Amino acid sequence: MLRIILTALTLTRADSLPARRPTAVGMSEVRLEAIERVVKRGISAGGFPGAAVIVGRKGSTVLDEGFGTLSWNDPGEPVDSHETLYDLASLSKVVGTTTAVMILYDEKKLDLDSPVIRYLPTFGDGGLKDNVTIRELLTHTSGLPAGRDIYRIAHSPIEARAALLATPLDYPPGQKYVYSDLGADVLGLVVEVVAGETLDSFLERRVFGPLGMAQTFYRPADSVKYRTAPTAVDPPRGYPIRGEVHDENAWAMGGVAGHAGLFSTASDLAVFAQMMLNGGEYNGVQIVSKPTVELFTKRAFGHRALGWDTADGSFGSGRYLGPNAYGHTGFTGTSIWIDPDRQMFMILLTNRIHAAKAKRPAKVISDVRADLSDAAVLAVMDDNTHVAATQARFRADREIGWNPEPPRRHALHRSSKHRRTVASHSKAKSSKKKPSAAKKHAARAKSSKATPKHRSE
Repeated sequence: MLRIILTALTLTRADSLPARRPTAVGMSEVRLEAIERVVKRGISAGGFPGAAVIVGRKGSTVLDEGFGTLSWNDPGEPVDSHETLYDLASLSKVVGTTTAVMILYDEKKLDLDSPVIRYLPTFGDGGLKDNVTIRELLTHTSGLPAGRDIYRIAHSPIEARAALLATPLDYPPGQKYVYSDLGADVLGLVVEVVAGETLDSFLERRVFGPLGMAQTFYRPADSVKYRTAPTAVDPPRGYPIRGEVHDENAWAMGGVAGHAGLFSTASDLAVFAQMMLNGGEYNGVQIVSKPTVELFTKRAFGHRALGWDTADGSFGSGRYLGPNAYGHTGFTGTSIWIDPDRQMFMILLTNRIHAAKAKRPAKVISDVRADLSDAAVLAVMDDNTHVAATQARFRADREIGWNPEPPRRHALHRSSKHRRTVASHSKAKSSKKKPSAAKKHAARAKSSKATPKHRSE
C-alpha cells in the first residue's frame, strides 16, 4: 500500500506538514490508492521517469509518495518527495513572483491599477505600453506576446532584461487574454524595483525562509545537483540540463526570472499550499493577509485570477474541484491545485521533458494531472459537496492518445495502388473522346458519393 498509511505511522519531519490517516480527515484510503495506479501508468507509458506526489487535507498530508526514478537510465536514483528537487517551471509565477506581489500589495507599496511605467519607466514607449497596469500583467491581458526568444539575442542578463522591456505589444492592453511569460518577467522586475533587492533574495527573506522551505530556491548549488531531476538532454545551450533552469529565457536572465527558475520539493510546496489554505499564515507566521489571498485567487478575467489560474475543468485541474479552487501548471510537468472549500491540495512534480519515451508526453502529463485531482476529490467523504464515486475508469486507464499507432501499412499500400490505377485509367481516358460537360458533372457527383473523405485524427 502507499505511504498513505506508512507516513501516518512515522515521525513527521520538522520541515514538513504532519501526516495523518485519510480517515482522520474524512477521506477514503481505498479511493486514494487510485493515485498510485494513475501515476505508475504515466511512468510505464513513457510519459516521465518519476514523480513526487503529495495530497493534503485539513492541515495534514494523507498521501506522500515518490514514484519511479529521477532519470530513465539510473534505477539507483529513486524519487523522494522530501529530497528530490524539481524545476518548477511556471509554478515559479505563483509560488514566487505572485506571492512577492501579494506581499508588496499588502504593504501598500504596489498599486494594482497603476501603470507599469510608474515603477519601470523604461517599459514605456510613449504609446499603448504606457497604459499597461500591474493588474493586466497578473491576468495576462497586458497585450504582451506569449513569448519571445530573448536568449537568441541577449549575451548577458542585462541585455536580456533590456530586450524584455523593449518588447512591443501585440494588441491593446485589457482587451483579451494571452498567456505571457514576458508579462510575468516584467512583474519580477517590478518586484525588484519596489522591494529594493533581487527577486530571489526577497522571496528567501520574506517567504521561503519564514516558512522553513529550505529546499526552495533559484540556481541550485552544485552540492544538490545529484538529487535534482534532469530535464532537457539536447537543449539550445548545447549540453544536458541538470540543476539549471530548463527555460532558455530564464537562463539568459541569469537563472532568476518572473516566469521560471524556481526549484523545490513536493514537501516544501505542501507547506506553501497549507499557508495559502490558512489565509496566508503558517505556524504562527503571517506571510500575506487573508483578504489578499482571497483577492488574488478569485477570478478576475475569464478563468484567470491575479497571477493564479482557477479550476475550470481544463489545464489539469480535473472535473471535480470546487468553484473557488485555484492552482497552476508548469511546462516541465509540475502542478499545484488548492481547493479551499474542501480544505485540500494536491501537488504533482515530474520531469516529463526528460527524454520522454511516450509519443505524446504532453497528453500523458495532462491526463495524469487531471486524474490525480479527480482521485483526490473522489476520496473526500465528509463534505456537503461530495462527488459520488463511479466505476468509470480514469483517463490513465484508457491512455487515449498517449502512444498512437502509426498508419497501417496496408492502407498506405492500397493508397499507392489506387494512385497507380487512377494514373493508368487517366492515360487510357486521354486517348478516348472527351465526354460532354453534363456527363462529367454526373460522373463527379457519383464519384463523390462512392468515395467518402477520411476524417483527420
